Amino acid sequence: MNKVANELLKIKAVFLRPSNPFTWASGIISPIYTDNRLIVSYPKTRDYIEGELAKLIKAKFPKSKAIVGTSTAGIPHAAYVSKILNMPMAYVRSKVKDHGRAKAIEGELNSKDPVVVIEDLLSTGNSCLEVVKILRTNKIKVLGVVSIFSYNMKPCINNFKVTKCISYSLCTLDELIIEAVKQKFISSQESQQILKFRNEPNNPNWKK
Repeated sequence: MNKVANELLKIKAVFLRPSNPFTWASGIISPIYTDNRLIVSYPKTRDYIEGELAKLIKAKFPKSKAIVGTSTAGIPHAAYVSKILNMPMAYVRSKVKDHGRAKAIEGELNSKDPVVVIEDLLSTGNSCLEVVKILRTNKIKVLGVVSIFSYNMKPCINNFKVTKCISYSLCTLDELIIEAVKQKFISSQESQQILKFRNEPNNPNWKK
């Protein structure tokens, strides 16, 4: 059992609805919608997931010296994890401020200290990799990205490969679907529809 998948399903942070799909901001019609912002509202789930993120960072990126959250969804998770690991934390704005010091990075980061970026969800990976790009432009070494959940879409895998950035997720769509079928959230047939969507998100034929 993937306990992270179980926790996400339990608090309804992930909705699986092939028969009544969602429309993403991009216009894509999807059988799945994820809202990991809910995690911080459930202390037991939150503490478990933040603890697992901390363990993942220690295991995969032992040389990390600071934690960076993506704006805005990654910020609370970066804050919790940085406290667990006793590391400095910063976050990167989605838009550079047009006033004050016009900064993209909020918080103090030392260019000699390599960082790990925390993202709540990876779909295409574009927004997260924009954060990586901003950090690199500011001469901050990025060891990699950790996320709570990943759709494991091919565009995301390719984008990380092109950017030469490593990423790890606590839970993937494949792992979550296994748990969802086991707990009867969805049927086996619906699980195949969701995986079909994952493989070709722009192809409306995933419903068939």
